[in-house]
Amino acid sequence: MTEAMDEFLRPGRFIDSDAESVVTFACQAVGAERDPVARAVALYYAVRDGIVYTPYCDFRSVETYRASACLERGSGFCVAKAALLAAAARAVQIPARVGFADVRNHLASARLRRLMNTDVFYYHGYTDLRLGGAWVKATPAFDLRLCERFGVRPLEFDGGSDSLFHPYDVNGRRHLEYLHDRGPHVDVPVAAIQDIFERYYPGLVTAGGGGAPDRFRQEADPISDQTSG
Repeated sequence: MTEAMDEFLRPGRFIDSDAESVVTFACQAVGAERDPVARAVALYYAVRDGIVYTPYCDFRSVETYRASACLERGSGFCVAKAALLAAAARAVQIPARVGFADVRNHLASARLRRLMNTDVFYYHGYTDLRLGGAWVKATPAFDLRLCERFGVRPLEFDGGSDSLFHPYDVNGRRHLEYLHDRGPHVDVPVAAIQDIFERYYPGLVTAGGGGAPDRFRQEADPISDQTSG
């Protein structure tokens, strides 16, 4: 591995790849597999489906953004899940970083839309993995059960092609629209994310992380008749 990749293998404050729980999780996910691409794919699905997606978090707490804390909770939002995938990858010697984009989400529960008062999601998080000499994007945010509830195509990952949200759901409704790429980071820029969330999502931030981790999944039914926008 070249020196240029060293910073993407070292533990970070939030991509804490040296945490014992993260190392154990990563090693169990990859098993005896030695091929880096196959390892990355195994880690992707372990995070995508093993960690429940929820947008209802305590965004004022730095622990909400830390990989090991996300793993301990068993739930997290896109940034925390992206950090966990990056940390797990680094733990098995796959260079990784986190990337961010602003997206317009046309499908969200009535409660989430009310709390956010917008359909724009700032600092949507994904993971960048160095595989086969190139950076490949992986988005482990929405777990399979959540996708089934919302009628959204689950994102697959093969280790060679970017895994980014589909523009339409299974019924042809608008889903995710990428607006602005904020680029990759060695670690999670928590202060910047918190500042944006406080400014644009005061209702969501104030609501905090109360409720069961699968609360958002259970809110899927009210949008089942939503038309494309």
